Amino acid sequence: MAGHSQFKNIMHRKGAQDAKRAKQFAKVLREITVATRSGLPDPASNPRLRAAISMAREVNMPKDNVERAIKKASGAAGGDDYVEVRYEGYGPAGVALIVEGLTDNRNRTAGEVRAAFSKHGGSLGETNSVSFMFQRLGVISYPLDVASEDEMLEAAIEAGADNAETTEEGHEVTCAMENFFAVRDALESRFGEAQSSKLDWRPENSVTLDEDKARSVMKLIDVLEDSDDIQAVYANFDIPDDVAEALAA
Repeated sequence: MAGHSQFKNIMHRKGAQDAKRAKQFAKVLREITVATRSGLPDPASNPRLRAAISMAREVNMPKDNVERAIKKASGAAGGDDYVEVRYEGYGPAGVALIVEGLTDNRNRTAGEVRAAFSKHGGSLGETNSVSFMFQRLGVISYPLDVASEDEMLEAAIEAGADNAETTEEGHEVTCAMENFFAVRDALESRFGEAQSSKLDWRPENSVTLDEDKARSVMKLIDVLEDSDDIQAVYANFDIPDDVAEALAA
């Protein structure tokens, strides 16, 4: 497992789970707000809202919280108004980073992101300065017990997906961004609700890091993700198993 996904697995060792959950909830609530306002407040008619509700389930957000957020966002008063932002740049060891956020103050968020890159050995670039090194994909995940490897592959092909991989962690189906909602809906009609469904940035190639460089890169990502305005950070690094074990020790 590489890049941001591996980073997230390593970060599970950290304590302060309550604080972490609160931050997760805040980020998901922002996405629900933006998704609701981008279309109808009905998830059946709003694919982005359905994806946001799926994110809420992933972090075990109570259903009442989700419903209140949708109601608030669809009301006349509205509440906070968020805009989508994306930043790109390089971290330590030349690792490429894409930072996505939802903010009610572009200047504040840009300043925080620029400061994080500068302080932790990185450099913020222009839009599209590193995104060409990544693929924008739809990713739909299911637990192993919903289907056999052959069944999932067959269903993925029929749905219009590009690939389906089965590991001991489960089934992962990937597709072009423009096909994401159609593929997800087709799979859910056959196997039920997905464990996870989202748009993701996947690197074309990865930079392998030693322990010192891995610590530096992870520190930058940690600082970026600690911001309430940042929804996700993607990177093109790979950490060998022995280095990951040393970091987790």
